Amino acid sequence: MAERDTAFKILSDNRQASHNYFLMERFEAGLVLTGTEVKAAKDSKIQLKDAYGAVIGNEAWLVNAHISAYSHGNRENHPPVRNRKLLLHRREIDKLLSSTREKGLSLIPTKIYLKKGRIKCELALAKGKKLHDKREAERKRTAEDEARTEMRRRA
Repeated sequence: MAERDTAFKILSDNRQASHNYFLMERFEAGLVLTGTEVKAAKDSKIQLKDAYGAVIGNEAWLVNAHISAYSHGNRENHPPVRNRKLLLHRREIDKLLSSTREKGLSLIPTKIYLKKGRIKCELALAKGKKLHDKREAERKRTAEDEARTEMRRRA
């Protein structure tokens, strides 16, 4: 029972986020979803590629996240792309608001997962990478891979 409480299932992962941004502080937020959105999300029909977080009117929102229409939904099915409210504490929202406005950081969703039967979104404060930063990260990754394969070959 305790094992099930701590485990979580990743429904969607934004792999491009770490490639395009320096990810700094991370936050866990709940999502306000409709019934068909929850069912589609549990089927992993979520895409976070163009999604971002925004603080609008003292509330946090997930913008441009695509949750596909539920296959067995009827006329009550949800629109695939709409703003979805994020559930955060007031002090977290205030911190995000000040960071995005004053420091020029972005709020990027890194993953959506199921935790204790609830759908959660992990958001990260992020700073955009320049092209030379991306190249440097690629060089580093290649060097580590080569070193790892060389160690395997010698062992």
